[in-house]
Amino acid sequence: MRVNHVVEGPQDGEVVVLSGSIGSNLSMWEPQVPALTHAGYRVVRYDQRGHGRTPAPDRPCSLADLGGDVVELLDGLGVERAAFVGLSLGGMTGMWLAVNHPDRIGRLVLCCTSARLGTPQMWAERAEQARAHGMSAIADGSIQRWFTARWLADNPRLAREYHHMTAATSAEGYAACCAAIGSMDLLDDLPKITAPTLVIAGADDPATPPEEHGRPIAEAIPGARFEVVAHAAHLGNVEQPQRFTSLILDHLKGNR
Repeated sequence: MRVNHVVEGPQDGEVVVLSGSIGSNLSMWEPQVPALTHAGYRVVRYDQRGHGRTPAPDRPCSLADLGGDVVELLDGLGVERAAFVGLSLGGMTGMWLAVNHPDRIGRLVLCCTSARLGTPQMWAERAEQARAHGMSAIADGSIQRWFTARWLADNPRLAREYHHMTAATSAEGYAACCAAIGSMDLLDDLPKITAPTLVIAGADDPATPPEEHGRPIAEAIPGARFEVVAHAAHLGNVEQPQRFTSLILDHLKGNR
């Protein structure tokens, strides 16, 4: 699987990979890219399988498949080691990489994510909904989890754009990634992570509430730091871009 990707920033900059949520594409990271490239980082954004311009697989996939895509991407770019910032499914991918390919991952930032989320049956039902009823119905639910009601009311144009982002996603690609989340259980592996890790949660995130998901990750990874951002739901990097970007940059620079 050759994933669609965009590389920005100075050629000699430290590489930072940005990995997004299910139902999104690489444009979800646009709020962070200018500050990261200005700080001298070489930013690599990519589309998960069946999302954006990356082809949909012909079978359900696992977290190992998604992590393997990143390893292949880094190999193709000639990058031996990179910092990794992942949100939701992207964060799950980052945890898998940090456990299974620790030599490839430098600093790690896990945003609005979980080490075990729901049940296989729940995700199988979500996949079937996408196939049977189309992605517009999925987008109706996703947009309510991604953003707070106040943000949606204050940003109607952006809300439409993010709704379209999910609605335009391949149903088969979405379903394949549902299988990866449904079969995921990283809880016992978290103590193996040696990369310096920052866990960021959105205070108002209904998909991965901080105390149920973010804090247990931070407590299980040796030396990890945990931050909760106010007035942010699941796509906290979009809803509170300045705070998320500041936290990410501070961690990448090793300031805290």
